[in-house]
Amino acid sequence: MRLLVCVIMALTLWPAGRAMADTHRVFISSNGWHTGIVVAIADIPDERIPEAADFAGAAYLEFGWGDADFYPTPDPGIGMTLRATFPGPAVVHVAPLDAPPGEAFIDVEEVALLLDADQFRRLVDYLHESFERDRKHRVWPSARGLYSFSMFYPATGRFHLFNTCNTWTARGLAAAGLDVRVAGVQRAEDLMLQLRGIGTE
Repeated sequence: MRLLVCVIMALTLWPAGRAMADTHRVFISSNGWHTGIVVAIADIPDERIPEAADFAGAAYLEFGWGDADFYPTPDPGIGMTLRATFPGPAVVHVAPLDAPPGEAFIDVEEVALLLDADQFRRLVDYLHESFERDRKHRVWPSARGLYSFSMFYPATGRFHLFNTCNTWTARGLAAAGLDVRVAGVQRAEDLMLQLRGIGTE
C-alpha cells in the first residue's frame, strides 16, 4: 500500500517537475549602447552552437552582433564610424562568463527572461544561424574579442544604421516567440524599455 501511494505521488508531481526542467532563464545585457544575449552553456543542445567548445568551463556565453570593422576596433575613428552606417559584413562576439552579466560586469544592466523549451530552442537556433557557416559545421574565430577571453566569428546578415546590434537582439527574441517589437529598435534603450516590463526578478 505504501509503495502504491509513493507511485501515485510521483506520477502526480512528475508533470510539474518536468515543466520546471523545461524552462530556461536567459539574460539580455546592456551597457547603454550595445545589447547581448546570454545563455547558460549547459543548456545549449550538443548539436547547436559548436563554437561553445572554444569556451570550456564557462557557465554562460554572451552573444553580441555588429559591424565587422567597427565592432572589433577599440578606438574607431570618424571614418570607420560613418562607414558602419552603411550595409556591411558582420561578426558575432562571444564572451564566456562565470556569472550572469549583471554580476560579471560593472555598470551593465541585465534583464532576466524565462523561456519555455520551445522558445529556448528557437532562440538557440537563431544564435546558431547567426554564425556564417558556409556549409561548415563549426566556424573558427576570425579575431580576438573585446576581452582577452572572448572571440569574434564571421556572422550572417548586414550591419547598418537601421540594422544594429540591438535590432539583432530584438529579432532573436521575436524569433523565440516573445512579445518584442523589432521595428524601430536601433538603440539599446529602444529594446530595454520593452524588456523591463516582461523580465523576471
